[in-house]
Amino acid sequence: MKSYKSISVLIYLILSTLFVAFAAAKQLPIYVDVTKEAGIDFKHNNGKTEHKHIIETMGSGAVFFDYNGDSNVDLYLVNSGVVPVEGVSKKIIQETAKNVLYRNEGNGRFIDVTGVAGCGDTGYGMAASAGDIDNDGDADLYVANFGQDNLYRNNGDGTFTNITKIAGIDNELWSIAAVFLDYDIDGDLDIFVVNYLIYNLSMPVTTYKGIVGYGHPRSYEGTPDVLYRNNGDGTFTNVAEEAGLVNPSEGRGMAAVALDYDNDRYPDIYVANDTSRNFLYHNNGDGTFTEESLFLGTGYDENGVAEGSMGVDYGDYNHDGMFDIIVANSEKATLYKLQNSGGFYFSDATVESQLQQPTLPLVGFSPLFIDYDNDGHIDLFSANGHPQAVIEKLTDYETYAQRDQLFHNNGDGTFVEVSKTSGTYFSEELVGRAAASADYDNDGDIDLVVMNSNQRAVFLKNEGGNRNNWLGIKLIGKKSNRDGIGSKVKIIAGGITQIAEVKSGSSYASGSDIRLLFGVTDVEKVESVTVIWQSGNIQKLEDVEVNQILKITETE
Repeated sequence: MKSYKSISVLIYLILSTLFVAFAAAKQLPIYVDVTKEAGIDFKHNNGKTEHKHIIETMGSGAVFFDYNGDSNVDLYLVNSGVVPVEGVSKKIIQETAKNVLYRNEGNGRFIDVTGVAGCGDTGYGMAASAGDIDNDGDADLYVANFGQDNLYRNNGDGTFTNITKIAGIDNELWSIAAVFLDYDIDGDLDIFVVNYLIYNLSMPVTTYKGIVGYGHPRSYEGTPDVLYRNNGDGTFTNVAEEAGLVNPSEGRGMAAVALDYDNDRYPDIYVANDTSRNFLYHNNGDGTFTEESLFLGTGYDENGVAEGSMGVDYGDYNHDGMFDIIVANSEKATLYKLQNSGGFYFSDATVESQLQQPTLPLVGFSPLFIDYDNDGHIDLFSANGHPQAVIEKLTDYETYAQRDQLFHNNGDGTFVEVSKTSGTYFSEELVGRAAASADYDNDGDIDLVVMNSNQRAVFLKNEGGNRNNWLGIKLIGKKSNRDGIGSKVKIIAGGITQIAEVKSGSSYASGSDIRLLFGVTDVEKVESVTVIWQSGNIQKLEDVEVNQILKITETE
């Protein structure tokens, strides 16, 4: 009997150990805060005042891009600084407002090279985006500000030159996002700039129940967005009006993505507006766009409500070969599922995807579609934070600082929140604003940077995502633009088809790594990789090895 009990106890212990190990394995991957270890020492400064100018609470963005061509993605963080009221000296502005460029050393650490690089913009910063405007192989940088935007040309030697004036960049409105795209498919990148509100620093304070707070966006007029056409000679021309992209009365733009939803190779533009209907501009292929959000079902939610939209991203979450749109809002996230039944249209899939309830209590700013566990299904990350700093004095159920969220794609059209089991970071409450993604250490899983309003930036390393196999793809255009932006990649692995598009600008005020990363579970070889270049060229590779970053150069 004693021997029997001993054996039973031993079996129990073994099974318990296996169960714990299995449970631990199921909990992976997790995100670990490695900000300090990575050498990132950045705190956003919003210059907060007793007046509470609305610009103070909006935060700022970040962009991952390989500025020096060493295949390690670098990181540019945008700062805001002292509110530029009359009488503030240039010295004070320069001391408090400088953006920072961190060079990726390839060993898990970053080094601040802003001074040497010469791109420490000192405007009241909002956003940044990267793209190779002259097809010379070096990524250039656009910085969006409250005030004059700036364009920095990459000199190819580790330095940048501010070419704003000579390039014809004249946007002085309150811009909050910028997206590179080749809207006319002429082989060079154009720039779409999202402008927010008409706001000047002489406007009176806003009060709620006698308490000074940040004004509601509906209190201000919207502003027209900007489309800069690349003239191919180092200069740009604003063609927004002739292109049909000006909607100042309704436009309170917070974010945008360029996506080819109808597969005609011409990039369409989706704009997330704050408390106004969102826009979906269909590219007509002749230099003009038609706003079709009402016809296509993306202007409002399923109840016909114009939401307080903040950030936006897109991807094929349900493997039907079409791009769906996720919008973060002050109310809840909204998932628009693209369908093609006698024509393209979007349906609100928020409820059926099980995203409505878990996103309802929080204010989403930056949604990102990422396959964080490499299982072949794109998951969802959201940086959250309330825009009203005095909200806790006005209600007893909302907070200014909030926790971020991670949702796992179940592969059946639904998501489940896994924040609590994905790292201690997700229990920390911060005033979340922007987020960007990249595989910064080239180990085959997606890492994140999160920007918080008037708080520290957080760098999150993915631990365990590469337990599943993966394939990274870097496109180099020849007839298409050099970055391959607007080109699509379709892979078939283990009988499952995945498709993604190279994009510039997503989430809120930010840009992620333009390299594509596909998770392929335990597949040891990808059956096929097909590149549909924006130029119309098609290339196909077969029997591709996994766990590598594959560079594909367009054939001419």
